[in-house]
Amino acid sequence: MARRAAGADGTRVKGARRPEVRLPPLEPWTGGGLEPDGDYDGLEFRAADLAGQDGAGARFMDCALTECAVDEAVLRRARVLDSVLRGLRGVGTDLAEATFRDVELLDPRLGGTQLHGAVLERVVIRGGKIDFLNLREARLRDVVFESCVLVEPDFAGARLERVEFTGCALKEADFGGATLRDVDLRGAAPLEIVRGLDRLAGAVISTGQLLDLAPVLAGELGIRVED
Repeated sequence: MARRAAGADGTRVKGARRPEVRLPPLEPWTGGGLEPDGDYDGLEFRAADLAGQDGAGARFMDCALTECAVDEAVLRRARVLDSVLRGLRGVGTDLAEATFRDVELLDPRLGGTQLHGAVLERVVIRGGKIDFLNLREARLRDVVFESCVLVEPDFAGARLERVEFTGCALKEADFGGATLRDVDLRGAAPLEIVRGLDRLAGAVISTGQLLDLAPVLAGELGIRVED
């Protein structure tokens, strides 16, 4: 069930529904490499080197990927369902137009991950650090960013509904053209937004965050501030 939280001004914001992932007994993955449109069900990928492999359109169902390398792996339009991804590391992973549903992404170390046009539903991203995350035109519903660091994430043109940032560093985020509904930014520290302050209708922030954002907001509104 989605919970509701109240802002300082009494604003009610719907909380995100979190995934409830219960993995069955898993078989170890012994394949030589990913295959386009491959079907992976009930498998454990442990310390697998998936760098540069082509798994475009693949389906991962009830899987665990632990400490896997995903540098420049091609997973466009992949479907990741009811799965736990722990300790993924890599640069330039292509997950454009992928679908993540009921997924826990734990302690990732990723850079330049391409998730533009992706669909994320009931997803928790907890811990770790992701640099230059591309979520342009993506759809996020019931997504929680918890205790992680996001450096220059790009939400331009994305649709965010029931998204929470909890104990999360949000640095130089771009919300240009985004649509927000029931987005809770109060747990983001720092909260740095370089574009798209005018798109924050539908979000809730704290009084302290408003003061921190005031100079940027004044600049966007063309307000001169002088002593």
